[in-house]
Amino acid sequence: MSHFQIHLTSLLSRQLHSKPDLARSGPIEGVELSEGEAYLILDVDTGSETLNRTLDEALKSFAEWSRSPLTIEEGIAVITHFPDVIQKNHGFSLCGSRCGDRRVSALWISGGKPKLGRRSYTWLGSASCGARI
Repeated sequence: MSHFQIHLTSLLSRQLHSKPDLARSGPIEGVELSEGEAYLILDVDTGSETLNRTLDEALKSFAEWSRSPLTIEEGIAVITHFPDVIQKNHGFSLCGSRCGDRRVSALWISGGKPKLGRRSYTWLGSASCGARI
């Protein structure tokens, strides 16, 4: 387990309401992660363009727009570095990762606290990036 994964696991257990099974979580087919210990995600959108669309519709749109869905780790990194990006009634799905089934992890605010769970709500939108370097 890399240092980055250990850090994410402790962050999840301390600060977020619940956590999906991170050991089983991995990028979906077609998501190309950059090599190395760290990388940048560029041109991040937290789902504004995919509100009220199913996950399959969002993935199809990402392919048409040359975008890639964010993974669980990338979504956590975004809200760690830019906490204001997640607001009440403006969470986002992280459809670039799966835990062995069709459910998708998502980040949202409930009770004034960030939550991480497995949901398939279209009102969340699906986060994406333009590139990974």
